[in-house]
Amino acid sequence: MDRYTVLLADDEEEVIHVIMKKINWEEMGFSVIGYANNGVKALEMVEELQPDVVMTDIKMPYMDGMELSNRIKASYPGTKILLFTGFDEFEYAKEAVHLEVEEYVLKPVNSVELTKIFIQLKIKLDQEISEKRNVEILEKYYVDSLPLLQANFYSSLIEGRIHKEEIPGYLSDYRIFFTGPYFCCLVIHTSSGQVPKDMNPVLLSASVQKQAREHLVEKWQAKCFSYLGNTILIPQLKNESQISELTDECDRFCKYARRMIGAVVTVGIGQVCGDILELSQSYENAREAVSYRVIYGTARAINMKEIIPRKTAPSGQGNESELSELFKMIRLGSEGDVETAVEHYLKHLSFPEKTLQQHHIDIMELISALYRFSANNDLQAEDFTKDMGELYTRIFDLEPDVLKNWLTELSLSFREQAILARAKSTKSFVAKAMEYVGNNYGDEELSLDSICEYLGVSNSYFSTIFKKETGNAFITYLTDYRMDRAKSLLTTTEEKSYIIAKHVGYTDPNYFSYVFKRRFGVSPSKYRRENLEHET
Repeated sequence: MDRYTVLLADDEEEVIHVIMKKINWEEMGFSVIGYANNGVKALEMVEELQPDVVMTDIKMPYMDGMELSNRIKASYPGTKILLFTGFDEFEYAKEAVHLEVEEYVLKPVNSVELTKIFIQLKIKLDQEISEKRNVEILEKYYVDSLPLLQANFYSSLIEGRIHKEEIPGYLSDYRIFFTGPYFCCLVIHTSSGQVPKDMNPVLLSASVQKQAREHLVEKWQAKCFSYLGNTILIPQLKNESQISELTDECDRFCKYARRMIGAVVTVGIGQVCGDILELSQSYENAREAVSYRVIYGTARAINMKEIIPRKTAPSGQGNESELSELFKMIRLGSEGDVETAVEHYLKHLSFPEKTLQQHHIDIMELISALYRFSANNDLQAEDFTKDMGELYTRIFDLEPDVLKNWLTELSLSFREQAILARAKSTKSFVAKAMEYVGNNYGDEELSLDSICEYLGVSNSYFSTIFKKETGNAFITYLTDYRMDRAKSLLTTTEEKSYIIAKHVGYTDPNYFSYVFKRRFGVSPSKYRRENLEHET
């Protein structure tokens, strides 16, 4: 990291400008990435920019420095905080000890004293970064990872090789505690193609596992181990609805790993289950979710239930894995991938080595699986709208090359429909959110959390989809919608500003005026006056 970033927050802008000019930030290894003149704006900037250091005054409008610090530490515990305080506020500022505030800076600010503080702060930040990237520590940690017996048990569990009657013995002998009552499987994948200079990919993966232990294991009482080159976590949930909170936390972890150690991490999240014997299916979900990074992007969490709420279990005994791969390629792969999967599946039919009866059984299983796949995924095919008996008879008599062409064309048609359905589903998803805003914008409690609770998805997934489709963050859209409604009410009604503020969801008329002026450049009263004068 070349320079650490600093965000300044003080309602006296002249104080901020003095600090920015009198301190040689570049020489100390810092850069000021912005400033805010109130706590609400500062929190918005922290969420967007994620600075290394926030230097804030205690007294500010809308949200004071103490509350701002508390909110930052709750969501971004790695951020360092410095507090401005007047002499008469010093005793009050001491209450911030539980917030792990780095230093208290008495006003008026002395540039020499402030320089010393930032020099010491840089030493501390350097030490933290150095510890995370120290190759010797990573090598030792990699060698001394989870106990072998526990790791073998977890691996066998997700492979589905543990029988129910064996569970009590394993848990007792290996001193493993699963309290649940719900569980799921996470696959943490670290890209080996995007690695910081002079860093071994294996050591980088070990570093990601170390960070996952520090940030996720304790809170979620998760079991952590390595499997097939990935880090696997088995979190324990108090209820099924906690999966949305877990998804958001994993999403923040991916961004943290990218910023702190340069690792590109994708977390796949499998289905929630109430029995640890079902973790093998959750693992398969999570592993498939990671593969969806080619569609949804890396450095984020992907919850399989959110992106594919209805899944098809492939049918057929002899060709189950090949048929499963074909369905996967229809949902996920390119046209070439689908064609290759068709070839692989048909090779396993082995026409010369089977009797006619065996061939007919294989064809019946194929058609049944295709029918279930199309029905469960709302896909249309002309063959499946006709008499099924006629379809079986016709397909039975097809020569190998003709059968291959039929299956390839049908599979490519399913793939195209799935792509269109996914795009339509996403737009419908966003439309529901916009409709909800239109009906509830006057509710002061309307927020990102409440809209996600209404839609039944995690914050990270909703935010990604909404911004991709609209070009704006949800909070920005909500604020703009409220301001547009307020603007209309100012020119079409005679209601007082504080009444209009409450009507569009703001209980604090001063903050309403602040947001309105930030959007339109003038206060609500001036906007009404100018528009009325223009009409007359």
